Amino acid sequence: MTTRTALTAADLRLLAEAGGLAPSLHNSQPWHFRPTPDRSGLEVHADLARAVPVTDPDGRAMHISIGAAVFNLRVAAARLGREASLRLLPEGEGTQPCAVLDLSARARSSQPFGADLYPAIAGRHSSRHPFANRDVPEALVADLITAAREEGVTLTMLEEDGVRRVLALTSEAEARIAADATREAETHSWLRLEPSCDGIPLAALGSHDRDARIPMRGFTGHPPRHATPAARFEALPQIAILSTHFDKQADWLRTGQAMERVWLLATVHGLRASVLHQAIEIPDTRWRLRDPAEGPAHVQLVLRLGYGPPGVASPRCPLTEVLDLPEG
Repeated sequence: MTTRTALTAADLRLLAEAGGLAPSLHNSQPWHFRPTPDRSGLEVHADLARAVPVTDPDGRAMHISIGAAVFNLRVAAARLGREASLRLLPEGEGTQPCAVLDLSARARSSQPFGADLYPAIAGRHSSRHPFANRDVPEALVADLITAAREEGVTLTMLEEDGVRRVLALTSEAEARIAADATREAETHSWLRLEPSCDGIPLAALGSHDRDARIPMRGFTGHPPRHATPAARFEALPQIAILSTHFDKQADWLRTGQAMERVWLLATVHGLRASVLHQAIEIPDTRWRLRDPAEGPAHVQLVLRLGYGPPGVASPRCPLTEVLDLPEG
């Protein structure tokens, strides 16, 4: 039923604030929000000035980040009592906007995702700290798998052999990134030693594994220009893979929505997460991430899950930089 009034400036700010809290590669925040001409919805555009071209030359990570922002918008729309009708790439692949949300209808449910995920938007942070040697309960794993599937994405929790294979590939990719001066320079350029609205502050880097089992990304260079504390990480991390049947921009946008839906649900249950992205960034290590026994699939994301510290909030750009507010 399309009887809702146009979105107010306060509505638009609430939506954009939620969207802007999504995770993104290097906290680059590559999105821009614009109300539809009738102010009954919101367009989501890619901010190409915030691309990470060496690490992400085809824009996969950018679209995954934008997809995560889109999911936050859907959650925030429910908070406003509005139903979010979503169109991805309405003008086709390689065009803008990346997504359009029609918010003209009343919400059919106050919790369309099975739980109140809205508070978790602000509580979700990447945790680059050690996690406890405590398994994620099977019932919660099943809920996370279902959450991803409802966004059109497959989530697979890996067994020990799969975890060790992914860690080995991530270590290989991290070493190759360290040996590539251009790649490493771009990664280091997103480290923030002074207050900033984007990038990774030193406080958010967490720790590094003193036993070198879990390869955390070296934002501070190789050798490190700014040391992170050494800590004993979990003996065998719990790793989830997000994969899709195809590898187009729409699949990347769906992956971002699935990632954020999974991450917010995990946050509701006290579960922490961080992304191990290095092996995704190099074509041959990305290809080897897939399990041939599972059939053809495109691995889009590697998530490390566990129980531990929540991580430090990364800075966010002001709404004036990410939202077009109409006059009047």
